[in-house]
Amino acid sequence: MSELRLAAARPWAAEGHWSRMDAATAHLDGPFAAVSLDALARNASDMVRRAGGTPLRIATKSVRSRAVIEAVLATPGWHGVLSATLPEALWLAGSIDDVVVGYPTTDRDGLRALARDERALERVTLMVDSVDHLDLIDRVVPGHPELRIAIELDASLRLGPIYAGVRRSPQRTPAQLLDLARAVVDRPGFRLVGIMAYEAQISGVQNTVPRGLVPPAVLRLMQRLSARELLERRGAAVAAVREIAELEFVNGGGTGSIDTTAKEAAVTEIAAGSGLFGAHLFDGYRAFTVAPALAFALPVVRRPGPGWVTLLGGGWVASGPAGHDKEPIAAWPEGLRLDREEGVGEIHTPVHGRAADALAIGDRVWMRHAKAGELCERTDELHVVAGAEVVASVPTYRGEGRKLL
Repeated sequence: MSELRLAAARPWAAEGHWSRMDAATAHLDGPFAAVSLDALARNASDMVRRAGGTPLRIATKSVRSRAVIEAVLATPGWHGVLSATLPEALWLAGSIDDVVVGYPTTDRDGLRALARDERALERVTLMVDSVDHLDLIDRVVPGHPELRIAIELDASLRLGPIYAGVRRSPQRTPAQLLDLARAVVDRPGFRLVGIMAYEAQISGVQNTVPRGLVPPAVLRLMQRLSARELLERRGAAVAAVREIAELEFVNGGGTGSIDTTAKEAAVTEIAAGSGLFGAHLFDGYRAFTVAPALAFALPVVRRPGPGWVTLLGGGWVASGPAGHDKEPIAAWPEGLRLDREEGVGEIHTPVHGRAADALAIGDRVWMRHAKAGELCERTDELHVVAGAEVVASVPTYRGEGRKLL
């Protein structure tokens, strides 16, 4: 696997970015994915700036390339990873010494493998949000060695009938989280080392564009209210749990909330990942901008009529509520857009606009994915561009024979 070094990146400039990417990869046949090392380094350093001294933990689901993960970890301001599954965590623990599984696991083979692996026992932290998770682990691996455990606090906003956030942990109040913490501390074979709370309604909601019928001003108001409420509730919960356990970390945030989460004294680290690649769902935030570091190129294979070209592939739609915002967007040449009747296709994707007539068969159109790491499930490798040349090609999880889910 090629080694990446963000320190080798050059200053990134928005002007000419896409023409540099296109020129550097002119020898490649699409579809393929490429990442700008310069834009990646710019994003990584800007996220560290926004964190204001609070360490950042990489959310690996938003990257899904081990080479990129390790390159970011080698730069100041970043430490450890937040993995999505236990099998992923066990794999990454072979080279990374601090791996938190961000979601509870029911993977029986993974739990047995963890219990047998002395190095993984030191490096991997499991997430639980109920006693049921502890019961399951004890059933699967009776008499297991001591396991590192983190507990999750619900960080959603609830104001009367208003609900904003994601439905994750049932532990909402400081008293509820303290009860769960006592259950972990009092139970043989478990050591409580951390707390997590993910404020998706702040970190994952663009606030300069409408969300359905909700205008941006209302979204920003919701986020301010949520940050204020969570500051008090998370702080109280962490203080309560610290009375009975020596916590190594309190994890919060996400790319979209780095600035607000970093202001909380109770939070010791922030999980973030999407901002590294700069997927297009992170274009619409008032507090920061992302550089479009990761993109994929599709060749023009048809010219069905004036103002139209057809691309090979492209149906790489992101997860989440179905909608046009989960589709890739045509980034370059400028002035192209998807056909709303056909959208992105399994084999072919038509695009139209003022730039179409200047494109010839074999030219490429650069697309940006809606969610960062999900693009890596579609390709085996990322071609790394620095300046105007390809300096490396590194595998994705898929390229290493792995998958996230």
